[in-house]
Amino acid sequence: IGVSIARGNDGRCYVSGVNPAKGSVDSRIQPGDKLLRVSQSFGNETWEALNYGQVAYAIRTRNGDVYFQLLKRGGDMSCFEKKEVDEAEAMWSKERAGGNYGAGTKEMQQRNYIAKMEESRKRRELFDDGLDKFKSGDYQGALLDWENVLGLEPMGYMSDRGSQISQIYQVAAFNIACCYSKMGETQAGLEALEEALKSGYEDYDKIRNEPNLATLRESEEFKPLLNRFDEPIFNEDVANAIKGLFGFGKK
Repeated sequence: IGVSIARGNDGRCYVSGVNPAKGSVDSRIQPGDKLLRVSQSFGNETWEALNYGQVAYAIRTRNGDVYFQLLKRGGDMSCFEKKEVDEAEAMWSKERAGGNYGAGTKEMQQRNYIAKMEESRKRRELFDDGLDKFKSGDYQGALLDWENVLGLEPMGYMSDRGSQISQIYQVAAFNIACCYSKMGETQAGLEALEEALKSGYEDYDKIRNEPNLATLRESEEFKPLLNRFDEPIFNEDVANAIKGLFGFGKK
């Protein structure tokens, strides 16, 4: 669709971008609008847009047009900005501007560390909950948890190796593709797999052999998709063409 959705600083979903080239978009929709309700996967009913995972699932699996009920915010993008600073953060900013290191800086360092660890813990718990649900056969519940893991990706993330996307994001995206495959949702699964590959997931052997992706591998779109990211050294199509040209294997 021509509307992209992202998690705001209050945990709810907002329009992060509009691109009519990707699909039909109501001209009234603007970045910054808050998502209140979204179409269910099937039928005419809607879900309350409570979290990113639920909305992402609804969009991926919707058969037909996607309906959004939005709260217009006049292009206000503050939903994606860091929340208003408090006294400690204001002190830190002042010290930083003056090149000083004081109580404000120390408190902010401690607070940021604690917040970062707490957010990481929440993501890990969601990820592990998804694993438990997947193993029990609750594929829809698992992918909702893993979609929420994606929605909790920190802004401006940078790993020690220079990656701008966290490993837990990459694996969760791959796991979402497995969920859709197990549910028989081939198109949604291929879209999720493409997202995983774009995010930097590079275990191509696993993608080619993972039993939970069996349904996706039956699609004609699977090989071309994977080959865009991992072009095989041995091109099977070229080999078959040459074999036919020179009569290899014929008596």
